Amino acid sequence: MARVRVPLSMEKLFSEFPPEAVFKAMKTYSITNSKGEYLPWDKFKWRVKKSDNAELAWLATKIARTNVSRNLSELCIINDASCFKACIPDSLQAKLHYIDKLTGGSQSVSDHPFFGKQEKNAYLVQSLLMEEAITSSQLEGASTTRKVAKEMLESERQPQNKSEQMIANNYRLMKRAVSLKSDELNIPLILELHEIATHNAIDNDAVPGEFRTSDDIDIRDQYNDVAHVPPKASSLQERMEKLCQFANEEHGQLNSDNFIHPLVKAIILHFMVAYIHPFGDGNGRTARALFYWFMLKSGYWLFEYVSISKLIQEKRTDYDQAFLYTETDDNDLTYFLYHQVGIVVNAVDALRDYIERKQKEIFEFMNWVEKSSVAKALKRGQLDILKEAVKNPGRVFTVKTVANNLGCNENTARTYLNDLAKRDLLLVGKASKGKAMRYIAPADLAERL
Repeated sequence: MARVRVPLSMEKLFSEFPPEAVFKAMKTYSITNSKGEYLPWDKFKWRVKKSDNAELAWLATKIARTNVSRNLSELCIINDASCFKACIPDSLQAKLHYIDKLTGGSQSVSDHPFFGKQEKNAYLVQSLLMEEAITSSQLEGASTTRKVAKEMLESERQPQNKSEQMIANNYRLMKRAVSLKSDELNIPLILELHEIATHNAIDNDAVPGEFRTSDDIDIRDQYNDVAHVPPKASSLQERMEKLCQFANEEHGQLNSDNFIHPLVKAIILHFMVAYIHPFGDGNGRTARALFYWFMLKSGYWLFEYVSISKLIQEKRTDYDQAFLYTETDDNDLTYFLYHQVGIVVNAVDALRDYIERKQKEIFEFMNWVEKSSVAKALKRGQLDILKEAVKNPGRVFTVKTVANNLGCNENTARTYLNDLAKRDLLLVGKASKGKAMRYIAPADLAERL
């Protein structure tokens, strides 16, 4: 990641150019460029016409942005030098509209027949809770492979090391965030989420479920330069109370003069927790949990099935830069909004692709299996088990893994497995003392069907 160059202040730029030159530049340069890009200074200066002065063009752009920006004074305390602000240019508005269409409009992913009652439960467990738990932990340094992590979550075995503990914690964290979606945000709720996220998985002397009391903390970039110095510990209580008030305030009423799109508000919550850094460790995990909590609270139930951490992890540098662009350019949150909205667009597209792929797999399997007289007598959940068994000869199933994957209770899972074993469609491995019964996919399952 290249070092972020801090632009000159507007006051400094105003002192360098006469008004007539500024007015002329304002006819050419606006909030975004012709491609709808909201560029920071260190990228903007290379896109200016060779015949134009880059700093003058930047001043014209800053004026245009300032004129349409909304000050978020409710997020600041009295001693802050400057408050946060944001604007929603047309290109960002278009992305928000696209997300709304895919998550609730006429082209909604949620209207896909894949989302029957059972599929919602199964996909909730398999996609968001497990995927988000794993990749959110990997963002914070967990080194466990996805395969091992998924096996741990499916079988509900105890974590064997710190990396696995982080993943198990995040799994519990995401489930708790879902269960709290009807609650208002308050300090105890935030502390509870943090305590879950950091249980037996803290890198320093931070205390799970408690705000930090020390100012001996900073965030460094890849060059070991100080990238961000969080606010003083003495201001944390006030800042977090203001953040709760912001989260709980109604910004979506019809005919309101203070409307904020729910996704924009969720992203601001995410950013502010990372910025305030109220904890000695686990801030990122808590921030992402609050993002999901607010989206679910706002009625975007499809976000139970969307994972953003995987996409952030793939382009972590872009995430870090968006944060720094905001902090170094007059606390302009628009940079972070563009980045995170882009992440969500990609995540929703990935969800749609996943659904179409799984629907195709199910269709092909059902076409094949309907020729079998045995399969016609089976439940949908049993067919799901067989689909995995056909693809993975030798795979071991247990009551717990099947219950977790299908989103059913253990009695139902046990009934499914025992019936398949009686039909000679699964092999049964003897359980040693204290171990769960194992059901194994035979290599010749297709022939048996």
